[in-house]
Amino acid sequence: MTPEETLAALRAELKDRFIERDDVVDGALIALLARQHVLLLGPPGTAKSMLAKALCAHLGDKRYFEWLLTKFTTPEEIFGPMSLAALEAGRYERVVEGKLPEAEIAFLDEVFKASSAILNALLTILNERAFHQGSTSRTVPLECLIGASNELPEEDELGALYDRFLLRFTVGYIQQDYRFARLLKLEEAPAKRTTLDDAALEHLRTRARAVTVPDGVLGDVMEVRKRLGAAGVVASDRRYRQSIEVLRAAAVLDGRDVVTSSDLRWLEHVLWSDPEEIPKVAEVLGEVATGFEEEARRLLVQAREVDAYAKRPWSDGEAYTRAVLEAHTKLASILERLNRMTAQSSERGKDPSRIAQIAQDVEVMMQSLISAPN
Repeated sequence: MTPEETLAALRAELKDRFIERDDVVDGALIALLARQHVLLLGPPGTAKSMLAKALCAHLGDKRYFEWLLTKFTTPEEIFGPMSLAALEAGRYERVVEGKLPEAEIAFLDEVFKASSAILNALLTILNERAFHQGSTSRTVPLECLIGASNELPEEDELGALYDRFLLRFTVGYIQQDYRFARLLKLEEAPAKRTTLDDAALEHLRTRARAVTVPDGVLGDVMEVRKRLGAAGVVASDRRYRQSIEVLRAAAVLDGRDVVTSSDLRWLEHVLWSDPEEIPKVAEVLGEVATGFEEEARRLLVQAREVDAYAKRPWSDGEAYTRAVLEAHTKLASILERLNRMTAQSSERGKDPSRIAQIAQDVEVMMQSLISAPN
């Protein structure tokens, strides 16, 4: 299979296994392609750690690290014990074998319970992909870390850690009864699974970096930022900058080499800080992504009103002719606006077909007026 076919098969297998988790599965794959990190907010028993393990299992021989953090967790548990041999030689080093600094995929449960002793090193690993060993620094191979928590961080010092998770999802228990019934019947994961090896993954990442982001989509992101800022939902410049890589990865996940307005929906999992902001983010994204279509529908209603006015019964032919000429002029103006919107929609990476269809309907109205008997 090609890397794209392998990714599609892996995606389908994960979605089949993780019920009511389609967006979380896609988000984890997008994070993997973009080399970003994911935060899952939700109660225990919602398959958060299971998803991280399954993702790693589909990636061949990736090194995996998992730990449950508590207020008593020590740096040694996460980063490895001190090397006695190095201390005897006057060096401050840890034995990192099997610990986070060697992991390629990682899962940290209750991640916001990290102590101050763990926090600084964790921030450096997440953001800079580096681990400091005394006066030296080593590059870590971490590709994606999935963090989980039952609650948002309350301490200010954890704000920087919270911001390192570019994609954030709220997860709950399964809602639909028929899907819950599927869960009850779910068998153990099959031993044979689709595997995305390192070469295929790097191919997909290279493709993602080459995905085109039209100026129109960038304009939409700027509009989203402006509208959310006015609504009091503020994200850092870094998050907006990194969100473009999310859009590129989302396009590759759907088999495209160009970002479209449909990919903007993933910003719903990037731009909020508090779950209460999610509806506002979703509303603004919907308005920006479908703004042209909404205006086109309003113009269609207006055109139908103009057409109906011209075709009403008139007392004489002269009045009818004046009405038709006036209606034809108004419809021509509406058609011109629709044609401009079709072009602008295409430039912004949106699907212009619906607007083009409305423009065609208005053109048919114009032709009908001219050919209608007096």
